[in-house]
Amino acid sequence: MRLTKFGHACVRLEKDGRAIVIDPGAFSDEPGILDGADAILLTHEHFDHFVPERVRQALADDPRLEVWASRDVAAQIADVGERVHEVGHGDAVTVAGFDVHVYGRDHEILHPDVPPIPNTGFLVDGEVFHPGDALTIPDEPVPTLCLPANAPWMKVPEMYEYVRAIRPARAYAIHDGLLNENGLPVVTMHVGKAGEDVGGDFRRLAPGESVDLP
Repeated sequence: MRLTKFGHACVRLEKDGRAIVIDPGAFSDEPGILDGADAILLTHEHFDHFVPERVRQALADDPRLEVWASRDVAAQIADVGERVHEVGHGDAVTVAGFDVHVYGRDHEILHPDVPPIPNTGFLVDGEVFHPGDALTIPDEPVPTLCLPANAPWMKVPEMYEYVRAIRPARAYAIHDGLLNENGLPVVTMHVGKAGEDVGGDFRRLAPGESVDLP
């Protein structure tokens, strides 16, 4: 499987000539992200992960394309029809030839007085876990973790704790679109140190950079 990291929290996974794209949000504007994709997976409704107009246009442009999404996201584009599928915690589905297990129910807390919105993480082929905006721990091994690196809802010590709980062999930083040239080196350093803690290969991929997974 090939993993390509795009801007912020967007990841594209490819194998056997098929591709799925996770969370192509407003900070993920590189050309070609959705070209030839078979499916889009959407963790939650925030604009940095989901742009309704973009998804609608992609569905209009490619009649083969389908979407799997958390409850609130699926409701927002339900009028598109049967190509939009609602999924939630505990579901196991086959998406464009990939086995996808769904983990997580809620977004991390953003405001103490506001209930969290739904958030669903996706474990793809038992290899790559994209948690969306939550520090969800699946009940099965996670060889490759898409690791949130910076967010209004997360502190750096929580990132270390998350890594120690999951102990992946590899982790690639996501959710870094709010950082500038000053913050990126700091977060990249912490991501690397988190890998030292568990003996894994941890790093930040530049937008558009790919890795081939075992």
